[in-house]
Amino acid sequence: MSPSSTVLAPDQQHWKRNLFVCVLGSFSTIVAMTLLLPFLPIYVQQLGVQEPAAIARWSGAAYGATFLSAALTAPLWGKLADRYGRKLMLIRASLGMAIAMSLIGMATAPWQLVALRLLAGLLGGYASGSTILVAAQTPKEQTGWALGMLSSGIMAGNVVGPLLGGVLPPLIGIRHTFWLTGAVIFLAFLATTFLLKEVPRQAGKKTVQSNVEQDKPVNLPVVRLMWLSGMLLIFANMSIEPIITLYIGQFVKGEHAITVTAGVVMAAAALGSILSAPRLGRLADRVGHGRVLVYGLAACAVLLIPQAFITEAWQLVVLRFFMGMALGGLMPCVTALIRHNVPQGQVGKMLGYSTSAQYVGQVSGPLFGGFVGGAFGMQPVFLATCVIMALCALMNARVLNKR
Repeated sequence: MSPSSTVLAPDQQHWKRNLFVCVLGSFSTIVAMTLLLPFLPIYVQQLGVQEPAAIARWSGAAYGATFLSAALTAPLWGKLADRYGRKLMLIRASLGMAIAMSLIGMATAPWQLVALRLLAGLLGGYASGSTILVAAQTPKEQTGWALGMLSSGIMAGNVVGPLLGGVLPPLIGIRHTFWLTGAVIFLAFLATTFLLKEVPRQAGKKTVQSNVEQDKPVNLPVVRLMWLSGMLLIFANMSIEPIITLYIGQFVKGEHAITVTAGVVMAAAALGSILSAPRLGRLADRVGHGRVLVYGLAACAVLLIPQAFITEAWQLVVLRFFMGMALGGLMPCVTALIRHNVPQGQVGKMLGYSTSAQYVGQVSGPLFGGFVGGAFGMQPVFLATCVIMALCALMNARVLNKR
């Protein structure tokens, strides 16, 4: 047995259990981050804000605060994960989120809500930390499948969070909803602490594996392209968020029917991603992550065109479902390509920058959709996003074919 295989054996033995813990932990923390969407304005009003415009401003600030602080700190946590251990960062994130969510349930003023949401983003990052750990520990020939499973857990959290946010507050109250969420995340903290396994870092002892990895250069053209691709994938998925209700209103009559249909459209894309992510990840392990990424981006671009010319709302539901399927396995491909083009000691830092880029897409996508939709109409939002996806596919085909 070679020295490198001896070093890798403990992580290899436990990578499936670690994946299971990471999926459950990521699911619970993403639920916590998205839980307050349906009742955020109501909570702001309960904190003493009465003017509708002020409620909207405080709600927007509180929602965006978590993603802002998470985007700014993701590279730092990734770098610290490389230095001190990925498990330690997950313990920090789960405990920090449990505390922050419980404190949000104790807020007495809107500025406290915003500050605590900032704190949640600063201390959190469990999903991005899980991505780093899974990417680093999983055998390379199964990286795509494992990251696809993790991506499905994250997407499921994005779906379940708002649903629970609409159900729990009427039953137990808003403050108790936050405390319950904090308790669930604390369970994720316990599971991470006692079930997740990682090889301890030993200073001064380098193996053949680590020497080879440390000498391996960072493939910056590919890595930077993956940062851009990850950002644009989120951008494409989020660009219709501001216009979806208005767009559906052209085909559906009645406020309640419009709201329900908009929810179904958003859920359809998420469901498509949840179903396809592990399957596309496994396919990418066989045929190549770059090839799946290029074809997925091209499929996304093609599917955006008919979305601009629908005649019935159900057509948009079907098209968004297939677009979700096309997008589902692409983020694991982006992560795997970064993992395979950087040395082991820089995986966390480089994936941290990737996470920050994705948060940029999460913010810029809705801004772009809102601006284009307001200035030129709603159909150009789909067509402009199509052009962006097509250009991204061409860039990936050009760069990755040179490898």
